[in-house]
Amino acid sequence: MKKKLKGKLKQKINNKNIRGESVKKEDNKKVLITGASSGIGRDFARVLAEKGYKLVLVARDKERLEKIQKELENKIEVEIIQMDLSSEENCKEIHKRVQDVDILINNAGFGECGNFTKTPLEKEINMIKTNIIAYHILTKLYLIDMKAKNSGQILNVASIAGFMPGPLMATYYATKNYVVKLSEAIREELKKEKSNVKISILCPGPVATNFNKVANVKFQLREADSMKVAKYTIKKLEKNKFYIIPGIDIKITKFGSKILPTTIISKLAYMVQKRKIEK
Repeated sequence: MKKKLKGKLKQKINNKNIRGESVKKEDNKKVLITGASSGIGRDFARVLAEKGYKLVLVARDKERLEKIQKELENKIEVEIIQMDLSSEENCKEIHKRVQDVDILINNAGFGECGNFTKTPLEKEINMIKTNIIAYHILTKLYLIDMKAKNSGQILNVASIAGFMPGPLMATYYATKNYVVKLSEAIREELKKEKSNVKISILCPGPVATNFNKVANVKFQLREADSMKVAKYTIKKLEKNKFYIIPGIDIKITKFGSKILPTTIISKLAYMVQKRKIEK
């Protein structure tokens, strides 16, 4: 009887593999990714699809969302939601519509480069809404849910910019500082509560994405490949690493930001920003 049952189970697994279905522990887990239509967000979706996670992808660009959905839907279940997360009500609506999330990846965001008195005010306000308020709302609402079931993970995509002042990109750096400090505080609260819920922050340097075009910059530094960053991040996320910093050069930058005076960091940051503003 045992051999018969074992044989049936083996055949069932083989049948799944024949149909192209993967047998993985992640099959029933759901991941919500914001800013998922391009760049690192899109590559997060690709990496997680290979691991068998169910995906809910949120972004403003419907055409790009449909393209990534078509690419991945033969592998896993993919739901797409066209939504502008610079609206507080839209952020709350996402939480109402998407329940039972196992992993939240707050990735939506953009920047702007230039002298603070010359950069567009409305663009910066939208940046603050997208980079800070959307992260705050989604982190808070989904963290409440995760704490209630004592499981889940949140990944907040910050930047190495989150550890220093950023003259000529003042607002963007400030938004990423907020994300870093908020996440650090939440981590300590979870540790003190002995919660099984985990939070992490991704802090990359320049990455080859659409960010440059939106922010009106040309990076002089080497830009990381977004797929490599996505794979590295998911690997570290699975190990519950809090600070996820791809690249030895970026790790050194973070270390320097801790030991050097703020005045020196500001001067260095100004020089870097100055060189990458489009002429």
